[in-house]
Amino acid sequence: MNLGQRIRRGTAWLLAGNVGRRFLEFAFGIALARLLVPADFGMMVTISVFTGFAGMIMSGGMGQSLIRAQSATEQDFRAIFTMQMALSAMLYALLFAAAPFVADYFHHPLYADLLRVSALVFFLRPSALMRTAWLNREMDFRKRSFAAVVTGLVTGVCGVWMAWRGFGVWSLVASGLVGAFVNNLLLMLITPLKLRPSFDIAAMRRHSSYGFKITVNDFLGYLTRESKNLLLSKLAGASFLGLFNKSESLGRMPNDLVMPATMQPLFRAMGKIQDDLDQTRYLYYRSITLLMVYTTPLYVGMWWTAEPFIAVVYGEKWLPVAEPMRILVIAGLFFTVMFPSGVLLDARNRLTQEMYVLVARLFVILAACYIGLRWGLTGVAWGLVFSYFFGTTAVHILVCRTLRTRARDLLPAILPGLALNVMLFALLALADTLLAAYRNTVPLAYLALMALIGTVLYAAMFLFLPIPALRGEAERWRRQAARALRLPSSLLPHPKRTDQ
Repeated sequence: MNLGQRIRRGTAWLLAGNVGRRFLEFAFGIALARLLVPADFGMMVTISVFTGFAGMIMSGGMGQSLIRAQSATEQDFRAIFTMQMALSAMLYALLFAAAPFVADYFHHPLYADLLRVSALVFFLRPSALMRTAWLNREMDFRKRSFAAVVTGLVTGVCGVWMAWRGFGVWSLVASGLVGAFVNNLLLMLITPLKLRPSFDIAAMRRHSSYGFKITVNDFLGYLTRESKNLLLSKLAGASFLGLFNKSESLGRMPNDLVMPATMQPLFRAMGKIQDDLDQTRYLYYRSITLLMVYTTPLYVGMWWTAEPFIAVVYGEKWLPVAEPMRILVIAGLFFTVMFPSGVLLDARNRLTQEMYVLVARLFVILAACYIGLRWGLTGVAWGLVFSYFFGTTAVHILVCRTLRTRARDLLPAILPGLALNVMLFALLALADTLLAAYRNTVPLAYLALMALIGTVLYAAMFLFLPIPALRGEAERWRRQAARALRLPSSLLPHPKRTDQ
């Protein structure tokens, strides 16, 4: 099996697992949204800022170092596991001591207990991180996907049951801890790693150098994501943050569905071929082309169906989420370039240069959200879109210097998917006009018809329009369709091959 086939197979397994996990999160999230209030989610997001930051420091980027390394032994995994366990204990002690100060800052005593209990997950993370890194390194994504889906199921059931019993925000905290325990147990059963303490200083140093750079970049990236949550929580309150977080998470749903499944195999592949600039260049641009094709139609559909979707799925108390969610789907165009760019820079160890971009983006996002607060949820949403545009532009300049390409070389990669989605946008605009009577009177029927129309039209355009850059991908899907329908592929129409 060649590298391209391994990437596709790994992506398929990760995508299947991610779709399953995200479906469970989405389904259970609907139930939780109806059982809880926005303030509960806002409080949990605030606590997650602190636990996420500490967890990022604990991981130290060394899992990425183990994945990227040309060779890594079981002794390397044990040494990093030992180091992470020590960091987990220290970080938990710090958060335990800091909890009362956090509660005072946000003027709510419950924050102290929430932080102390949530931080217990630190003692479960090192084992899961090492075993996940081992599976990523082996590109054995089937087992990882299985663990993720089962963990998502257990977490969701636990959270919904506790919310139904009236535990409020504690249902989110406790279900996370239960899910982390189950994930550890599953990974322990499906991986051969025998983790135990090992004080191999040489291995720690070997992986700490790259891991430190990853941690600094992760820290800066984390600040760009989470600093706005602290800002909004402090200036606008937990309810405002809960609403905005819901709109942002829904707006990023296609990204969260597809990107993890593609970026992890891509990182491992680029790590293996890091000395081959031509092949790295091909993988980078090809990944952008395919991401544009597979993720952008989801964003287009969400643009047209935002308000009826929120009303049907989450209920009227969440309707303020619809407009900022619609604005934030615009960021999907930037994600298709931003994420592969970040993977490439990490794989080629261009982390120092990336730090400068992250620092600049941190200031941009804080300023944009602060200014956007004047216009409420929609103003913050537009500020966030602007920050994504800035970040994508800056990181792509670094990629061009790394790959020795020009900025305009990106156009052939994005144009095929962009052309398809411009046509889809226009067709859905026509469908929206024709179905306008159903939008408010029978919103469920409107959503079903828009989804059906969009899926059929986009699939037909993708499979049969003569777009040279997508010819191979379209033929692959036609062959699979022929096998599924038990028909000879010759019976399926082929687009004209304009590239021959």
